[in-house]
Amino acid sequence: MTTRVDNKPSTTKRMFLMVGGVLLLIAVIAGIKVLLVVRMIRSMPKPPPSTVSTVIASEQPWQPALDAVGTLRAANGADLATEVAGLVTAVNLKSGQDVKRGQLLLQLRDGDAVAQLQQLQAAAQLSRLTFERARQQLAAQAISQAGYDAAAADLKGKLAAVAQQRVVVAKKQLRAPFDGRAGIITTSPGDYLAAGTTVVTVQQLDPLLVDFYVPQSELARLRIGQQVSLALDAYASRRFSGKLSAISPKVDLDTRNVQVEATVSNHDRALTPGMFAKVRVDVGSQQRRLTLPQAAIVYNPYGDTVYVVQPSKGKDDKGQPLPATVKQTFVTLGATRGDQVAIVKGIDAGTVVVTSGQMKLKNDAPIVVDNSVQPADSANPAPQEH
Repeated sequence: MTTRVDNKPSTTKRMFLMVGGVLLLIAVIAGIKVLLVVRMIRSMPKPPPSTVSTVIASEQPWQPALDAVGTLRAANGADLATEVAGLVTAVNLKSGQDVKRGQLLLQLRDGDAVAQLQQLQAAAQLSRLTFERARQQLAAQAISQAGYDAAAADLKGKLAAVAQQRVVVAKKQLRAPFDGRAGIITTSPGDYLAAGTTVVTVQQLDPLLVDFYVPQSELARLRIGQQVSLALDAYASRRFSGKLSAISPKVDLDTRNVQVEATVSNHDRALTPGMFAKVRVDVGSQQRRLTLPQAAIVYNPYGDTVYVVQPSKGKDDKGQPLPATVKQTFVTLGATRGDQVAIVKGIDAGTVVVTSGQMKLKNDAPIVVDNSVQPADSANPAPQEH
């Protein structure tokens, strides 16, 4: 006979039913929430296309070059000093004056030295007359050969003394050793100068030399006579030209760099020794390279990329053309010059590439092109003041 207790569900069965009901309720609530979110997302307005600027990748003439930094120095330059001590009697020079080789710049008091020179010249003149008389007498056999030799030796001694005294007088004068421009001079007549005192610097300004260093790996590309161009901060809109004039036969053991010298014309005296210069040496023959503005490149640790513009495809629900989109493409970069960079691999000539606004883009993002403002794309840029 079945009792009422036997007809009741067991405790375990009731727990399963309760848990199942709770899970079903949670699933229903979650489904409702998902439907609401999906409906909300669909009802949200789509973000407008990003505004970007673009450029068409094209091939341009490209001159391979080596870039370096260098320092200008004079082909001839010296700090002029007096060899002997003395009192300054005349200064025939103004600061910054152009001088010629041999020009008298400064005079020390030399009265006693000149007087002694004149005395020695008079003695030499007398000795010359005595020698001429002795030569005539020897021809007439009026004197011995020994008397003639003594007169000749005396004349040579007197002439040597005159030459020596001329050197002493010359040391009282400071003359320009070469054509150039004098620096600042602070010496005045009446000053007493000790031996070896520097009076003024003279620098030959045309031509000038520029010293710079290149890695030893580039040594095979260098040749004497190659064209060199210089850019200086003092002349932002001007470049100076020259030629490679010397290559050091020794590699620096510490840096593994090679010292190189170039000669630069300076007819208008615009350049000054000691100035810092950016040097570019043309190496090899001119080529054609695919180029882009450097602003178009997105630099990443995993590789450099550009955004390539994909033309519009199809129409929307209202019959309007869909906006163009972009595709991120990896590229291999080559050398740079100015605002431009060479593209070795990744895109072809004629490809439309985004040049600004890349931070807002991703693959298949819609865009609107506005090329009213373009990034810099010059091979030889110059700073502009506004």
